[in-house]
Amino acid sequence: MSTPEFHPSGAPDYAVPPGETIREHLDELGMTQRELATRLGLSAKHVNRLVQGLVPLSHEIAQRLELVTGMPAKLWNRLEADYQSAQQRLRMEHEMLDAVSWLDEMPVRELVKRGALPEEPKDKISRVQQLFAFFGVAHLTTWRDLYERPAADFRQTKSFEANPGAVASWLRLGELAARDIECKPFDSLGLRRALPRLLQLTSQPPELMVPIMRDICAQHGVAVVFVREITGARASGATRWISSEKAMLMLSLRYKTDDHLWFTFFHEMGHILLHGKSDTWIENSISDDDPKEEEADQFSCDLLIPKKHLTKLRSLKSLGSVRAFAGDIGVSPGIVVGRLQHDGIWPARQGNGLKRKVELASDF
Repeated sequence: MSTPEFHPSGAPDYAVPPGETIREHLDELGMTQRELATRLGLSAKHVNRLVQGLVPLSHEIAQRLELVTGMPAKLWNRLEADYQSAQQRLRMEHEMLDAVSWLDEMPVRELVKRGALPEEPKDKISRVQQLFAFFGVAHLTTWRDLYERPAADFRQTKSFEANPGAVASWLRLGELAARDIECKPFDSLGLRRALPRLLQLTSQPPELMVPIMRDICAQHGVAVVFVREITGARASGATRWISSEKAMLMLSLRYKTDDHLWFTFFHEMGHILLHGKSDTWIENSISDDDPKEEEADQFSCDLLIPKKHLTKLRSLKSLGSVRAFAGDIGVSPGIVVGRLQHDGIWPARQGNGLKRKVELASDF
């Protein structure tokens, strides 16, 4: 196995402390460390540690060194700053090397294809740096706290295997898209009052409903983004708070029909209106036992087809009756068919012709 290149830019793989320059001046002046310590008013131990680079060279000591050696204090300060910078760079490079194995978990090729990562340079250390910049983190431990945990929780609560790296990358693409959407401060009451207008959009063609949906939500602090699924993510929707005043509602369009789109949309809206701002919610169509997920499911179900209409819903037998029922309650026929199938009233494929295909442009 080849060793990843640490220094593609030609930077040295070592850091030179100011103590090396102190040592050179001592040789030129014919002065011992003990004599230098006396002239500087420092202990011999402190000077020895300074020469070895074990303690920082302060601005005060730089001023004293100027008086004793004749070398300006600003140059001593620059040597110390360069040394600290080089040490930090080397520490980060070693952290990058430790993170190289993490690349195997990440959908690097797909992120490059989407323009989220550059095509070059593509050595492993550069890829780690690019991914850190993409996620906006400086350390792998930070990435694990912010992105791996919610992705892993999502994987553990579902009856299928999802790739946490793919889920995290998909979620980050949504965050970046959401940041570009201007929103007013979050207004829970206003958003609740806007729900009837959002429901009316279910009967509109996708090209008409998307800009109106986004505008209504943005007026109340919610950025709606559409990001097509990253291979292996298996997520249909997500909710995450970008700030205390701005929520992201993210849809993948994994299931390209209007019933799935709207159920997921209002499910995520349920998380925003019912649950705290510290959690990240990532969804698929498969239910789990989390009470908050069940609350969000019920929120979506009751909005799309209120409980007072359930008796009538269960009596529907024909496509014509579905169309009439949908018109009466103000939703698309596909949503009614999806509910009939979900509740086991109709077989899985019955009425699928009433579901509208949804093809929307991805924000990333």
